[in-house]
Amino acid sequence: MHSGTVASRSADPRDSRESKNGGRPQLDAVSLAIIEQLQEEGRRPYAAIGKAVGLSEAAVRQRVQKLLDQGVMQIVAVTDPLTVGFRRQAMVGVNVEGDVESVADALTAMDECEYVVMTAGSFDLMVEIVCEDDDHLLEVINRRIRAVPGVRSTESFVYLKLKKQTYMWGTR
Repeated sequence: MHSGTVASRSADPRDSRESKNGGRPQLDAVSLAIIEQLQEEGRRPYAAIGKAVGLSEAAVRQRVQKLLDQGVMQIVAVTDPLTVGFRRQAMVGVNVEGDVESVADALTAMDECEYVVMTAGSFDLMVEIVCEDDDHLLEVINRRIRAVPGVRSTESFVYLKLKKQTYMWGTR
């Protein structure tokens, strides 16, 4: 397990993550530098970050809180699912009839669905699910995902081994 800062994968239109001009929050060079510091080490002290970016500890604390409040980032512990009791992961491609967003919303509400993304290409949605075992995986796909109104078909890609899982893409 390691602790890290990850960009938020969740975008809820009901929250106030966007700036007043309707776009994404504007990030200056200092905020980007703070994010990069936390991506390198999610438990780095604010005083050390401040020294690296030229701010006081209090100013870094305020900036980090604002970034969290805006949904720009999350500070979480990232685990290897196998070590915490989840022996089966899969990516599920979902084809939808009708409104893709309503199906995406329904899947997002499921605890096992860790990552839901609308896509272009062979699938309308790609959904990463994390389950305890094969029986749990079957239950989630067959009885829950396929039961969502609008789901036309699914294709499952079962993970055999996790080789890399990082959130170190930095900033632009």
